[in-house]
Amino acid sequence: MTDDTVPPTGGAPAPRTSVSMLTLSSFVVGSMVGAGVFSLPGTFAEQTGVAGSALAWLLAGTGTMMLALVFHHLAQRRPDLDAGVYSYARAGFGRYLGFLSALGYWASACAGNVFYWVFIMSTIGAVVPALGDGSTPLAVALSSAGLWVFFVLVRRGTREAAAVNRIVSVAKVLPIVVFIALCVFAFDPAVFAANLTADGGIPLFEQVRGTLLLTVFAFIGVEGASSFSRHARRRRDVGRATVWGFLSVLAIFLSVTIVSFGVLPRDEIARLQQPSMAGVLAEVVGPWGAGFIGVALIVAVLGAYLSWTLMAAEVLLVAARDGDLPPAFARTNDKDVPVGALTMSTMLVQVLLLVVLVANNAFDVALNLTSALALIPYFLTAAYGLRVALADRADATQRRARRIADTVVALLATGYTAFLLYAAGGEYVLLAMLILVPGTALFVIARRAARRRVFAPWEWLVFAAALTGAVAAVTMIATGALTV
Repeated sequence: MTDDTVPPTGGAPAPRTSVSMLTLSSFVVGSMVGAGVFSLPGTFAEQTGVAGSALAWLLAGTGTMMLALVFHHLAQRRPDLDAGVYSYARAGFGRYLGFLSALGYWASACAGNVFYWVFIMSTIGAVVPALGDGSTPLAVALSSAGLWVFFVLVRRGTREAAAVNRIVSVAKVLPIVVFIALCVFAFDPAVFAANLTADGGIPLFEQVRGTLLLTVFAFIGVEGASSFSRHARRRRDVGRATVWGFLSVLAIFLSVTIVSFGVLPRDEIARLQQPSMAGVLAEVVGPWGAGFIGVALIVAVLGAYLSWTLMAAEVLLVAARDGDLPPAFARTNDKDVPVGALTMSTMLVQVLLLVVLVANNAFDVALNLTSALALIPYFLTAAYGLRVALADRADATQRRARRIADTVVALLATGYTAFLLYAAGGEYVLLAMLILVPGTALFVIARRAARRRVFAPWEWLVFAAALTGAVAAVTMIATGALTV
């Protein structure tokens, strides 16, 4: 099923491809199941045991479920809005905050994609020393080649790329399911019982606190279906795909973490080299298990990379069509691919890959910056969900119980995302301003090209706050208070 959408720049109608709920769900799964899942056993074992892990997943899962339900509710209440995190921020808080949400989300995706390439090369570097830690000249050259191969793949067509993403999502989940099944088969109740609590007398609350950020950052990507909403065959599929995709990923993450505690003592899991899933499986089936996980990891990371490439381009496309970015980003080819946005995304990733060659710890900073940039759109989406829910409370046509439930869910999601922004570290929020403030030039260009007022009066206050944060970040870097 297709319909015609005329781009704002004129020209022939561009056919809009449509995809099923299963494909939309694959964007949720594909963007969330990346490199992190393969490190869960070791990273959790370093902090806590079975009880702490289960409680951490319960808390993080509940908070993210609230956010997923907000996406579900907004997909039902505002089916006219595309590209999720951008359009919700724009509808709730104006053009400029919508632009910042789109730009931050896009920059987050690009920074995360750099991590994926370096992680792939460092994984292969275990058997090919020339690739090292993923930042050697050979590793960057191979990453760059892969980057442009994916560019060509996505440029061939949205439907084709979405189909590949669906296949890859299944291909990377199956090895994880095999891992869980084999660990259940080798499950030792005595070992599991010994791992119920962590040694050392550390309070359970402190154990959970040490693992909570590991869990919440693993859920970045829950908005996958919403970001790709303009291709939904039925608008109700967007919300359903978000919830089902999230629940599937939560089940995977929780299972991988818990079953590992039935295979090895906690301190041995904590000492495993990452990806720790490889060491756990090697204990169950022998050395070939480590190789099996290594291959699965590469497939998973490539799948996540494809998902994020598609979603980042979609957000820029919709923002450009709304007049918040220059018209160059609004172009689509005859396959309905946002070529302008895709090209810009690929070029930024290429530049960042070159920076990896000369950077010391810039890569670690980029990872933390990725989280901060993604959490800003999440907070704005949750806050808009709360506005919609509060407005609905005055709508007598809706059931009172439903109105109360939607309000409570949105309130919890807003509080949860605000906490995550705080937990991510104020310094990285300030660093994010170093991207968002210069990027505002694109917003100014687009608004002036449309002969429209650049900022509403209160948006000048938002820009002033962002500019103050950028100046503070530069000052901290110059004085050595913040190292990049």
